[in-house]
Amino acid sequence: MSSSSYADLDRPPLSARALTRAVVVPGGFWSRIDVRAETGSTNADAAEAARRDEPEGLVVIAESQSAGRGRRDRQWSSPPRAGLTLSVLLRPSAPVAERDWPAAPPSAYGWLPLLAGVALREAVTRVAGVEAALKWPNDLLVGDRKCAGILAEVAGDAIVIGIGLNVSTREDELPPTNGVPATSLRVAGAETFDRDPLLRALLRSFARWYEGWRDAGGDAEMCGLTGEYRRGCATIGRQVRVLLPSGGELTGEATTVDRDGQLVIRTVDGAEHRVSAGDVLHVR
Repeated sequence: MSSSSYADLDRPPLSARALTRAVVVPGGFWSRIDVRAETGSTNADAAEAARRDEPEGLVVIAESQSAGRGRRDRQWSSPPRAGLTLSVLLRPSAPVAERDWPAAPPSAYGWLPLLAGVALREAVTRVAGVEAALKWPNDLLVGDRKCAGILAEVAGDAIVIGIGLNVSTREDELPPTNGVPATSLRVAGAETFDRDPLLRALLRSFARWYEGWRDAGGDAEMCGLTGEYRRGCATIGRQVRVLLPSGGELTGEATTVDRDGQLVIRTVDGAEHRVSAGDVLHVR
């Protein structure tokens, strides 16, 4: 049973003030928490903030999102306050003297959505008590069903990472999908549907991994991110079909995720292919 003071309410609102006290702390990474009752897209809002020179560490959260998008402009929808819908603003190209952070090379940016996946899996596993796994490159799976999606977008010299997690969504509220069926923490039998501790855990985990990644100059292997992602990735070791952005496809075994965050596919002829983007289908 949740210890939240809103335990008698099915979907209580998030408190920007409480979240700010919890995660916007001296010496911490997060700079501002912006909770909106409704918006079109948190990614669009964070991108607009980036164009206004907002520093990194901004978190934009929406209780209801009317124009949410996943990869390839797919719709991402959720009933109000039934999930966590947020975007974070990062500026990995900017050195930070007070933290001794050099600029991270653009070749390392592909790790940022994978980093978000690692942080999300940690939070869901620890707080909600469900077994979760990562489907390369941008999905969180619970019981082979999609519980969350991640979308990274470039906004000038900034990167915006959007995360959508189904929390208290009921089975009949889950959106139809063309690929992996959707689920929620509620449907999966989570120990709690309280979004506040889930969000706090997610933001703390994200900050810890991002700070380590920046300390290492964007080297995912050096900071331990590569190993942690591989341990939690359900795609590795599976037979997969990858639909490539070019319109082609690859079929074979996903053998690993390399140090650049690319999925390595071994086809039947023994050739290895490295994929930096694409829709991955797990073949049963």
